[in-house]
Amino acid sequence: MESPVLRSPEEIAALYRELSQCPSLSSACIGPEVTTQYGGKYCNIYTEWSQQDLERAESVKFCRQYLIFHDSQAIVYSGPSGTCTEIKGELLSRESPSGALKAVLRKASTGKGEEKQFLEVWDQNRKVKSVNLTALEKHGNVYEEDQFGCLAWSHSETHLLYVAERKRPKAESFFQSKAPELSSGCADEEELARPEKRDKAVKGEQFVYHDDWGEALVGKSVPALCVLDVESSNISVLEGVPEHISPGQAFWSPGDTGVVFVGWWHEPFRLGLRHCTNRRSALFYVDLTQGRCELLSDDTQAVWSPRLSPDQCRIVYLENGTLGPHQQCSRLRMYDWYTKVTSTVLDVVPRQSQGQFTGIYCAALPGLCWAADSRRVVLDTAQRSRQELLVVDTLTGSVSSLTAGTLLGSWALLTIDRDLLVARFSTPSCPPTLKVAFLPGAGHEPQVSWVCLEEVTPVPDISWAIRALQPPPEQQNPQYEGLDFEAILLQPSKGLEPRKPPLVVMPHGGPHSVSTASWMLNPAALCRMGFAVLIVNYRGSLGFGQDNIASLPGHVGCQDVKDVQYCVERVLQEEPLDAARVAVVGGSHGGFLACHLIGQYPGTYQACVVRNPVVNMASMISSTDIPDWCATEAGFPYAPDALPDPARWAEMLHKSPMQYVAQVRAPVLLMLGEEDRRVPPKQGQEYYRALKARGIPARLLWYTGNNHALSGVEAEADGFMNMALWLLQHLRC
Repeated sequence: MESPVLRSPEEIAALYRELSQCPSLSSACIGPEVTTQYGGKYCNIYTEWSQQDLERAESVKFCRQYLIFHDSQAIVYSGPSGTCTEIKGELLSRESPSGALKAVLRKASTGKGEEKQFLEVWDQNRKVKSVNLTALEKHGNVYEEDQFGCLAWSHSETHLLYVAERKRPKAESFFQSKAPELSSGCADEEELARPEKRDKAVKGEQFVYHDDWGEALVGKSVPALCVLDVESSNISVLEGVPEHISPGQAFWSPGDTGVVFVGWWHEPFRLGLRHCTNRRSALFYVDLTQGRCELLSDDTQAVWSPRLSPDQCRIVYLENGTLGPHQQCSRLRMYDWYTKVTSTVLDVVPRQSQGQFTGIYCAALPGLCWAADSRRVVLDTAQRSRQELLVVDTLTGSVSSLTAGTLLGSWALLTIDRDLLVARFSTPSCPPTLKVAFLPGAGHEPQVSWVCLEEVTPVPDISWAIRALQPPPEQQNPQYEGLDFEAILLQPSKGLEPRKPPLVVMPHGGPHSVSTASWMLNPAALCRMGFAVLIVNYRGSLGFGQDNIASLPGHVGCQDVKDVQYCVERVLQEEPLDAARVAVVGGSHGGFLACHLIGQYPGTYQACVVRNPVVNMASMISSTDIPDWCATEAGFPYAPDALPDPARWAEMLHKSPMQYVAQVRAPVLLMLGEEDRRVPPKQGQEYYRALKARGIPARLLWYTGNNHALSGVEAEADGFMNMALWLLQHLRC
């Protein structure tokens, strides 16, 4: 018996509007501790959230505050303080160490439609400083993203450190006419004082190409470390950083004697950096008293996310090998500031022992991650198909879970201060909730007691479960035998009568990423419409050990495709699903897999939707910001000076979905971002034309102003509606 599926475009739009209003929780900050006259203690927790505003076609950011009364070991009372307030124009914000001051980087439009950046300092109840960074022209735009960006108070709270694009000399044509010189008696003193009047333009440089850091980092080319003297408002651009290094993720060293930062090598040219934790980089220290730059880590690896302990004695950071898979199982390393000794706290985990720690797979460590004892570190990481909170003892290397015994779902640490933890929890059927707890003493971590600050009602009529799968013997990788993988299955649970919903298969991108059991808007909305949704973490995904990751390069288009197909066939056999109505949806490498599946298994799938898919690795390698990805995943070593190799191009084409386009029968909807630097839209256009030439129904949506993520609010909403209607039409729901 077929299950009813929501069909009305108006009802589908109303459902999407309702679920898109579930806000995402992005950050939290714990205010100073206050002791009352009766001896009790309380503090304020400031949180930032965002949600889609479909009418304004933008993502709006807002804050909400909460009061926590406690005795330093347990929470006595907690609750919201006031209502939500929208945040306007904030790019970065940071509380000072004492909590007395707050720095804000803000963008604001002038009356002429120009955007300017301001660096503000606020005390408890007023703005005490506003510096127009754009007008000063000491540097270009400040970096607000988390790859390079930072806003760091000195320990003395007298200086602010940030990263901005290094100022370039103005350029003009060889044929630029000179303005007549004014006599000193006629010159406007204010005009002469402006920086652009003092700077001499360089002729013939206006069309010089400047290499940047690729997808989502367009225009970010030469970052510079900058310091604001809060008292005088003077801005300095720090010298001493090696010319072949791009600095970022900086903070003040112990004693404010200098600046510690991560430096990325950018010679001979920059490769895409977003979601690529395998780029050669190292930890550096610029000594401001002596003007020298010192290397603090191995300079042959990839490092990121350095975090200074509360006692200012140790720095922990993450480390990977260079090149190879873009994301891998990482080491947790620690540098002792005073002994100058570096140690490995946690090493790469090849394989998971039964029920044990699977390794670290972090895009970044939390901004504040140290316990008050300056010995333990708290972090969140994928552990198979869940994201868990873990406590790592940096002296013994022991790992304890803070979430193992809790409800099934996924956790993320927002901050920890004075051992008060603030975390986000969600499931595939429950939007993010805000939880707090005190970190128990060493050895007692499992006794943690979580308190929910912001209750959220789960979305009704969605059931879900995580399924473990073992590839059949003929699909084992002989170099990495015995690996398993998982999938998350969402099903509509409304009603008790027998019903067979259609199935939407969703392999993730990457390929070295992971879909965790957390809130995801599109799968939840599809499930509420009446579809079952299968999210597959095939071999090669993060969270299952380094061997799992290493098993895929050289086998893309085969091992990952067979894992997804095997999972689909098992689920269709074991669950009450309609095998005659199956679709596949994916983006990036997930789109690569979707196009492979409809080509290799045309009898299984009746519809396909892909976002910025990889369809031809051979043609992509010369136009993407990550040419190393094409080589690595095809099974070849990457070298920046490598010349075109016909044999390798042939092998990349052989592993690409374009090889199977003649066998495709399913109608295909493509969504492409005009500004995608990762998988350039020519890839999707190539596939679209190949489908049209063979008479396969195909539709192409072209999103201007969007890059690889297609994360613009308008693009996301339109993409969902078009996907839903395409599935309804071609699955004959």
